[in-house]
Amino acid sequence: MADDARVIDGKAFAAGLRARIAAAVPAFEAATGRAPGLAVVLVGDDPASAVYVGSKGKATVAAGMASFEHRLPASATQAEVEALLRQLNADEAVDGILLQLPLPGHLDEQAAVAAIDPEKDVDGLTPVSAGRLALGIPGMVPCTPYGCLLLLQDRLGDLSGKDAIVVGRSILVGKPMGQLLLGANCTVTMAHSRTKDLPALVRRADIVVAAVGRAEMVKGDWIKPGAIVIDVGINRLPAGEGETKGRLVGDVDYAAAVGVADAITPVPGGVGPMTIACLLRNTLVAAHRRAGLADPEGF
Repeated sequence: MADDARVIDGKAFAAGLRARIAAAVPAFEAATGRAPGLAVVLVGDDPASAVYVGSKGKATVAAGMASFEHRLPASATQAEVEALLRQLNADEAVDGILLQLPLPGHLDEQAAVAAIDPEKDVDGLTPVSAGRLALGIPGMVPCTPYGCLLLLQDRLGDLSGKDAIVVGRSILVGKPMGQLLLGANCTVTMAHSRTKDLPALVRRADIVVAAVGRAEMVKGDWIKPGAIVIDVGINRLPAGEGETKGRLVGDVDYAAAVGVADAITPVPGGVGPMTIACLLRNTLVAAHRRAGLADPEGF
């Protein structure tokens, strides 16, 4: 078993980031007369989504920001969802809008996300935000990949010249992660479940970001000795004998990889806590930009 120095403690890093965000809020309030505001929209009654929304609301309030929670029934129409988003676009108290995904199956997620004002798109998922990221223009960046980048920079400092592989190509993590690593001057390979000879590609990488959504798909002997491994996956294994529910694992075989990698994020406690912290960071940055203020320092 590797020593604790090899474990990247995302929970501790996220706590520090949230504390710095909370410390920056009073200066914004002094300049504008109000706190930054985050609105979260939940459509339907998916239990996991409801838990996430509750966690985000609590974290927002704990950071000294205004939290606005809007819930629509699972039967809500596309027009009703988009009307609410337009209402929030026009609300001056709201700096960030997060539409909790997934939406009920009858709704068009892409169209709903596109209805969000890009200046308030703190999830970084609108076409405008994705385009800005691809072009290297300042904009809102998806929270989870940005959190991964912060963990990498904290561990490695300058990422220039590093050979990085991203396993997974989702619009939520994989694609923006690749763009962020390119922006940090890495040499980036974008891979996925259908990539030929994936183990060989992973073995040459200094940085491995696993975000493919398959439990323990990346094996320990795929990891280059001394590599940094960021495991974005969160998968629940089937319950074993005597268990009420199976344990959570990532997309990397942690037990095998932890002895090979220089550092690795655990599941849980690695990337997960960074997502909400970066959501608060994006809200703070969006609030400053909307108010015509310079970006807060250190974020």
